Amino acid sequence: MLADPTPLNGLMVLTPVVHEDARGFLFESHSAASFAAATGRDSLFVQDNHTFSRRHVLRGLHFQSPRPQGKLVRALAGEIFAVAADLRRSSSTCGQWFGITLSAATKKQLWVPEGFAFGFLTLSETSEVLYKVTAPYLPQAQHTLRHDDAQLGINWPLTAAPILSDKDRIGQTFSDLELFE
Repeated sequence: MLADPTPLNGLMVLTPVVHEDARGFLFESHSAASFAAATGRDSLFVQDNHTFSRRHVLRGLHFQSPRPQGKLVRALAGEIFAVAADLRRSSSTCGQWFGITLSAATKKQLWVPEGFAFGFLTLSETSEVLYKVTAPYLPQAQHTLRHDDAQLGINWPLTAAPILSDKDRIGQTFSDLELFE
């Protein structure tokens, strides 16, 4: 696994080693040893989430507090623009965001540590996204940061109005959030 740091502390792009031949391909989408070597932490994933979305669907930016979740995200089908925003008050990159295109073709993954908000926009006709999380989902702890927050200024590659859930439509602004320590 190749690990590329991003400008945000702890956020990493992970690229698996893919073995291809005439039959197709094989790669380790997750290896505890490789993950630990790349990130410096054990992978104690407790749940996998799988989403299906249509073009222009924007999910997020979601985070959980208390009991924050780290997320290992990859596109199984299609293409998405994945965004993580640093919500850790003690981080030198607090209030900054990072975006990357993830696709089934590149097989790249995004490691989003605890203390970040995460969301994505489906760029292809449809997408399927799998993300492993480090803490169970707790509905009462789920929060949404507005995708269009002016302070963050995320440059989403929108070609039409995004399709949002009711919860995402009424998300909080960055200035109204209770940040992580």
